[in-house]
Amino acid sequence: MKALLNPEPSAFTSISSISTAKPRNLTHSHTQAFLKLPANNGHLSNGRRLALTTRATLDSVKIDQSGISETDIRNPTVSSSYRSSNLPKPNQTVLDAQARVCTGPTQTRPLGEDQAFKVLDTIYRSVKGELIDEEPVSKSQLGAFFAAMAIRANAFPEGTQWSEGESRAMNQFWPLLVRALPADVVFIADPEGSLMGTGSSIGPQFVGNGTREMRLVGVLREVLAGGHLGFEEVQGVLRDVLPLKSMEDGTSTGVSEALLSALLIGQRMNRETDRELKAYCLAFDDELGATPIADVKSLTHYGEPYDGNTRFFRSTLFVAAVRSCYAESSLLHGVEWMPPKGGVTEEQMLKFMGANTSLTPLQAKILLEDDEIGFAYISQREARPSLYSLVKLREHIKKRPPLATTEKVQQFVKARGKEAIVTGFYHEGYEEPLLMLMKRRGVNSGLVVKGEEGALSMTTRLRSVNSSRGIPVNYCSGFRSLSMASACEVDGVSRESFSLEVNARDYGFEPTDTPRTDRSVSKNIELGLTALRGNKGPAYDRIVLNAGMVDHLLGCDGAEDIYVALDRAREAIDSGKALKRLLDYIKISNEVG
Repeated sequence: MKALLNPEPSAFTSISSISTAKPRNLTHSHTQAFLKLPANNGHLSNGRRLALTTRATLDSVKIDQSGISETDIRNPTVSSSYRSSNLPKPNQTVLDAQARVCTGPTQTRPLGEDQAFKVLDTIYRSVKGELIDEEPVSKSQLGAFFAAMAIRANAFPEGTQWSEGESRAMNQFWPLLVRALPADVVFIADPEGSLMGTGSSIGPQFVGNGTREMRLVGVLREVLAGGHLGFEEVQGVLRDVLPLKSMEDGTSTGVSEALLSALLIGQRMNRETDRELKAYCLAFDDELGATPIADVKSLTHYGEPYDGNTRFFRSTLFVAAVRSCYAESSLLHGVEWMPPKGGVTEEQMLKFMGANTSLTPLQAKILLEDDEIGFAYISQREARPSLYSLVKLREHIKKRPPLATTEKVQQFVKARGKEAIVTGFYHEGYEEPLLMLMKRRGVNSGLVVKGEEGALSMTTRLRSVNSSRGIPVNYCSGFRSLSMASACEVDGVSRESFSLEVNARDYGFEPTDTPRTDRSVSKNIELGLTALRGNKGPAYDRIVLNAGMVDHLLGCDGAEDIYVALDRAREAIDSGKALKRLLDYIKISNEVG
């Protein structure tokens, strides 16, 4: 394959010139990163390091307005602009209440009386068609809110059950709401006709519309009472109702969004069991047929949170480019935009730089096997369209559903060699379920990282003496295969388990604050490209730390010594190889057929 970096003394290469097939929405006349090579051709064998000069003017990207939504045109450098304008917005008054009540048995914050009255009044006026100057309350919001109220009343401890103010508001509004709300929402709010004191028969008699909803209603009765479901029950319901088919007005066909929202938020509030998480994780593995198998010796699946970063530098894309330089292949996956955070994602960065972000798993396999690339990105939109159809619903339920955990543990492409999965977590208690899912996937090694913002990137900053309770940032837990069996797991695979808190200072890194990006896609790219050209600083250190430490913890070949692992990551950057591979990826991703 023709090299992208021309070794001639005065050669320049720009992002605009490496893509022969322009993506639909970007014109790169103002988006250039120039790579200047020294007069001696940059041969490291001559004892001189490759000098790279990168000038990024990414904020001035031009948009080809043909076929692009108004939201996308407004400002593609900011993560929030990637939210599709076709998605109807939720009602903010009810959404604020959902943030308080649609969560776990200890995290829920009951509504005060004033807020409870305001929320129920907003719901009543919305269903009556009398809500002015506000977005209507969607069916998804109604399902999530009333599911939360029912579960809190039926199953939560006293401190997070209804407050006195909520009870007074409900006593006043329910006689009005029971006559105005659709039957599916009345069922969710009072499934047995016993919570509201009115003796309504709607909930007990409700069965849904059609066979698909009947099964959903049946499992919801258990969930709304605080109960749990079996593996087959969860998988059966998900396969019955997905994908959701969206109409032009933003509504969906086929199944009640209220019922589905109630299920998703209800199972998260009840804290999913292992069997429920397995069902979500594996439900659509065969959606596109057999999983492609890449002929690579090692493949690491990176499961970053799909809703992105809103504050700090996101390094995984650049880490993947580094690791590919020494035959550690990486498969990244995610979405362009996902609630609740709607932060910077790998797909936004790749799209902004002109890469093809619509690769199929088979096309990604080709890039993984390419000796000049060795990493790839797959969008959930292409690999799991059924799950991707839930983006709008997920915004309207406000809090993360079980899928926010399980979508991080996916294998859209498998490998003939060793496989590993790395993912991040935020809430204490999810590290073990994530590792359980990785073992269920049958990979050789697995790692969960408590990174900043719940992402999987470790930081070089010092732990604050005033840091919050719970698991600290840079906590890692995982397992790796052993050459000699010393601990046999129940599945018969010999593994070594480990957990530790990584202190970057112990490995020679100077403490630095994490670079801020504050939803800026272009700033994140600029930080990453500047680091990949060898410019030392906080972003460079984070890329090196996360490449070398992951290699070491996963037990990758040649990374047994952590200092050797870190040094080879530095060499991949300082030689210019990692930057070249990222630019190669942008070009070749547009050429695979």
